[in-house]
Amino acid sequence: MSGKNTGTGGRRIVAERRYSDSAAKPAQRKAAPKRQARKTTKRRANKPRGPIRRLLGILMLPFVWLFRLIWKITWRVSLVCFAILAAAVFYVSSTLPEDYRVLVDQRVRGSVTLLDREGQVFAWRGDQFGGMITADTVSDHLHNAVVATEDKRFYRHFGISPRGIASAVRINLSAGRGPLSGNGGSTITQQTAKLLCLGVPFDPETWEDETAYEADCRQGSIWRKAKEAIYAMALELRYTKEEVLTIYMNRAFLGAGARGFEAASQRYFGKSANEVGPAEAAMLAGLLKAPSRYAPTNNLERSRDRGATVLKLMNDQGYLSDAQHAQAVENPASLSQAAAAEAGGYFADWVMRSGPEIFTRNTTEDVIIRTSFDQEIQASTEEAMQLVFQERVSAESTAQAAIVVMSADGAVRAMVGGRDVRASGAFNRATQAHRQTGSAFKPFLYAAAMELGYTPNDYVVDAELCIDVPGSSRYCPRNYTNRFYGNVTLTQALAQSLNTAAVRISEAMGRDNVRKIANDFGLQSDLAEGPALALGASESTLLQMTGAYAGILNGGSTVTPYGLVELRLQGDSTPVITQEGGIGERVISRRAAEHLTYMMSRVVAEGTGVRAQLDGWQIAGKTGTTQGAKDAWFIGFTADYVVGVWMGNDDNKPLRGVTGGGLPATIWHEVMARITAGVAPRPLPMIDPGPAAPLVSQEELARQAAEEARRQQQEQQRQQRQNRRNNTDSAINNLLNGLFGNN
Repeated sequence: MSGKNTGTGGRRIVAERRYSDSAAKPAQRKAAPKRQARKTTKRRANKPRGPIRRLLGILMLPFVWLFRLIWKITWRVSLVCFAILAAAVFYVSSTLPEDYRVLVDQRVRGSVTLLDREGQVFAWRGDQFGGMITADTVSDHLHNAVVATEDKRFYRHFGISPRGIASAVRINLSAGRGPLSGNGGSTITQQTAKLLCLGVPFDPETWEDETAYEADCRQGSIWRKAKEAIYAMALELRYTKEEVLTIYMNRAFLGAGARGFEAASQRYFGKSANEVGPAEAAMLAGLLKAPSRYAPTNNLERSRDRGATVLKLMNDQGYLSDAQHAQAVENPASLSQAAAAEAGGYFADWVMRSGPEIFTRNTTEDVIIRTSFDQEIQASTEEAMQLVFQERVSAESTAQAAIVVMSADGAVRAMVGGRDVRASGAFNRATQAHRQTGSAFKPFLYAAAMELGYTPNDYVVDAELCIDVPGSSRYCPRNYTNRFYGNVTLTQALAQSLNTAAVRISEAMGRDNVRKIANDFGLQSDLAEGPALALGASESTLLQMTGAYAGILNGGSTVTPYGLVELRLQGDSTPVITQEGGIGERVISRRAAEHLTYMMSRVVAEGTGVRAQLDGWQIAGKTGTTQGAKDAWFIGFTADYVVGVWMGNDDNKPLRGVTGGGLPATIWHEVMARITAGVAPRPLPMIDPGPAAPLVSQEELARQAAEEARRQQQEQQRQQRQNRRNNTDSAINNLLNGLFGNN
């Protein structure tokens, strides 16, 4: 054996190697049962199945076949749909402009920015666009606030977010709404697609107005959502994320007429969107959810609460540190002075209505209008009215008031159109309410008298008077006191607002003359035809009446009230329209106007307007109370300003215990006390005629009349004797000529 082994060179025979290997690997021997088990399992699988299993297998065959069929159809249809979707996205993308900036501002309407007399912004109208901002240059806080609030996956999706949509559907269903009602799960890109109206421009022939156009753009049907998704993906394909975000930030509506974050930031904070801090950025981003509801000019606290929610999102997503978040919460955003004041809503609405339509109500340009508005005077006017209503008027009262402050040339400085001084777009009682003027009309019939040569010291009889009016009953005016005062000067008649004296003067001057002077002073409404004209039976607006009184102050020339001083297009330095004053043609002489001003000064000094007195100041004015106390007026002026005040009920019900010399005169006093504070008084332009000559007694008048009658009778008798003497001489001459001829 040993030889054999040596002869083979130490190699082991095959059998030895086989058995030796098997002995050296016991693990392989142990694994044999496993191999046997697998063989056994295979053999068992090949064993015939039982009848139940065979039956189940037969029954499952159709389902397996159906599943395989559905799968084959599904992946093929999906492939076709994907191809169609891709084609649609590529096609829409090809229709988009190459330069995304073309899509930044496609407003149908332009904007109007209104500046006060000092050049400060106080109101905005139309669709405000403050200028283009970009996602790269805007404040980082605003950039982050928008992303955190509207689409935290903005930089990770391709235009639509399946996770966002699924989450929105779940929220809607849990709230009991339809799957597409409420939260839409829209990405910023989808919202941008909606803002662009899927590329469909406004067509006035298709939509009745822009409101209908925008409503169509916002509809939420499934088909609309599908097109919106395609358009969103096309935007993502065509533009970068920052360009899409830029379009969105410039087109989003953010309340108060602001289109885009630059306009909103200027509107609410008086600064660029590039400069806002965390609290301001959060408030602006919070507007996206419901712009009108969360606008800080509507409800600042509600807007701050929404801003706090956005700050929390920014903190949770890592855009703000805990310290920054705490500081922003402790120091919430505040409105700019102009936005907080909300001053001049009635004035701004009036300028928009009275200005050229192409540059105001229907402008397609961005317009800047400089006005005559004075924010300090406006604040004084509002404060004065509110004070009087708080202290003198019952809380249950429905009475309204209107105030106009004007310079002598017709420049309107302040305007209040109702008790709600913050109203905008509301009914303006200063410019739109046509009300009977009452005795506030009387200065114009006295103006006619002054123009025709009468003086303030001339006398008129205040006594019972009745006038037959054709086609109507007799007109018998009465004084407010139900007393008559006999012979009074014209000044006294105006100061005490005596009605019968006023009617006598109007009838003596001629109604046509009175009507013409009133019309020339700016009262353009139809004036009464009968004798009631003298007592203000005609209707007018407070603005017209105040302008007419300004004509008296400026020396007797007509005045056209105005608020627009200069109009130019944004970006242009050359104005399109300018206005330097509202004084027109002369109506009465300066002497007549100065006589009338003196008479009106006695109304305040000793007549029905004493409550309007102001220490150290000469004041001229006139009260007015209509029949049944439905309207109460006081309009007066210093050397600098004319202020008109009206009070009444919108439903024309009588005022209780209010006359023109009462609350309206009190409001006037409070307004002027604030306007003139710290200003040196200036004298009124008036002529004081001095004391009136003593009135001749009735007995003396009768004696003088009798003497004049006797003198006239003697003169008549003398003339008759002279005529008889002349006739006799003529007869004798004719006889002699007949007898002897004329040699």
